[in-house]
Amino acid sequence: MAHVVGVLALHGVVPFDLSIPCEVFGRAQGADGAPFYEVRVCGEVPEVHARPFELRVPYELDALPSVDTLVIPGIDDPTATVAPVVLDAIRQAWAAGARIASICSGAFVLAATGLLDGRRATTHWLGAGHLAERYPAIDVDPNTLYIDEGRIITSAGASAGLDMCLHLVRRDIGQTAAAHAARLAVAPLHRDGGQAQFIRHEPPRTNVSLAPLLDWMLENIDRPLNIAAMAARAGMSERTFARRFQEQTGTTPLQWFLTARIRRGQELLERSDASVDQVALASGFVSPVTFRSNFRKVTGISPAAYRARFNAERQTRR
Repeated sequence: MAHVVGVLALHGVVPFDLSIPCEVFGRAQGADGAPFYEVRVCGEVPEVHARPFELRVPYELDALPSVDTLVIPGIDDPTATVAPVVLDAIRQAWAAGARIASICSGAFVLAATGLLDGRRATTHWLGAGHLAERYPAIDVDPNTLYIDEGRIITSAGASAGLDMCLHLVRRDIGQTAAAHAARLAVAPLHRDGGQAQFIRHEPPRTNVSLAPLLDWMLENIDRPLNIAAMAARAGMSERTFARRFQEQTGTTPLQWFLTARIRRGQELLERSDASVDQVALASGFVSPVTFRSNFRKVTGISPAAYRARFNAERQTRR
């Protein structure tokens, strides 16, 4: 049976935020190649106002208690009062065991239910101060892309919502599936939630995208690349390169490359029978000990435990 994802479309929903979970979860596939999720867009009424158009939604609020995951996209006016019937429907979904995630200003809707009280949460950095002021019981962190509290996950702006959805796919069916969904959605490599939001008080002084460089780094993930080699490939000085990289990815070049190597290791552990030592080498780690140490830091478990857990979950899903 498919994992049902409900996407809540309220009046004033941000269309881009609404499309993110539809696109990511709608494209994710299990190990057998079949769709893993069933996406249901649920509205507070059959016709929802979403600037600059109106949406006809196939499901209403009574569908929420039966979803496995509920995603609350951002809304144009986070200060708007949310209808009690909407808040009750979200609480019913929670009581029924649903996992609930918010994108951007959707955190304000979730906060109004009281479910975020006593928890860490995030939203777009422009609204973080207001969220903290309006809901003092919430520990608001404006400096992260998304925060995973288990059954409740909150994310910052739209691009962070994409990262969060890919994170949930990885949680549910593994890194290989998340990477495949990202490629189909033409999305960048997943970023960890702990990375900083793109808080820029001045626009960057260049429009040069580092996307081709990131692709090159992924193609050469098993090579011992250093800052000098990356900067030379980008045609920049090391200092300028480091600054541009931070601006465009929210992290440092070496940290990004390390995380990419760990993600490659996850994919190999999921889809191959190679030993952990062989996976370490294929992922660019000269020392299997270093691979195991960094793998645990990023994922929270050892490579062997990750493979065992993934295989066990795959058997359960069959």
